[in-house]
Amino acid sequence: MNDRPRGRRLAPPPEKTSPEINLDVRAQSRRWHELGKLPGLRALLNEALEAGIAVAPRKPMPGAELSLLLTDDKRIRIVNRDWRGFDKATNVLSFPAAPPERIAQSPLLGDIVIAYETVLREAEAESKSVTDHLRHLAIHGLLHLLGEDHETEAEARRMEALEIDALARLGVADPYAGAELVTAPVPSSA
Repeated sequence: MNDRPRGRRLAPPPEKTSPEINLDVRAQSRRWHELGKLPGLRALLNEALEAGIAVAPRKPMPGAELSLLLTDDKRIRIVNRDWRGFDKATNVLSFPAAPPERIAQSPLLGDIVIAYETVLREAEAESKSVTDHLRHLAIHGLLHLLGEDHETEAEARRMEALEIDALARLGVADPYAGAELVTAPVPSSA
């Protein structure tokens, strides 16, 4: 018997996706492997992020690092509760590393977390392919990291237009065709 502690496996270095970002993708839930091997998912996500960067008004610092965690509903619920105060699962969360005005100077872009079960449920409910919905959520999360938001009707329209443009570059149909805005318009004060 060998009572030496086992060495820790080092994480692979972030993968170079484009001159704009280095992507580190981790699958925290084995369920993601139902969609294919991690290298295939990484390639799909790289493609989506490149399309998102291409349409984004603010560009990241060349070589900026982005971490993308593929998790499950149970874990994203904990993150959503602990960091945002919402005790429920959600599809995607974004955690920017820099404010919008500093994005171009930040070596860290931020973190995106996506939940498997929610992605599957939403794709099925909206009659979309799971991979197209995953691409959409990756782009949505990236745009948040790049300073976009959807708190007002104008912001939602702008962000949706960017998402539609990025997805069109990938041959993915408009995910909002016939749908409501991401967020309800904020009523104006009288």
